[in-house]
Amino acid sequence: MNIYVGNLSLTFTESELRNEFIPFGTVGTVTLMNDTHFGSGQPRGYGYVEMPCTAEGELAISIINGKYLGGRVVNLVHAMPMSTEEIKGRRKLRERMKI
Repeated sequence: MNIYVGNLSLTFTESELRNEFIPFGTVGTVTLMNDTHFGSGQPRGYGYVEMPCTAEGELAISIINGKYLGGRVVNLVHAMPMSTEEIKGRRKLRERMKI
């Protein structure tokens, strides 16, 4: 299960986020997003936590959502994968914009 974690403090680290989820079960990957595509590398204030067990992920969401982490109230939701239609639509839009 992939979990979106929003409104994180810009100083929050991946290991701190991992430690918040460990009590609920196995944590796969933890990724904090940053502006590497724009060159600044500054944190974006959100990230994703991958938990192999859906039940553990849902429990974590129900307990951590709305909790203060790093001085900010975080919001968690089950992150849905992008559909193939969206990806195809974006490609078509980019192709039309190049013309």
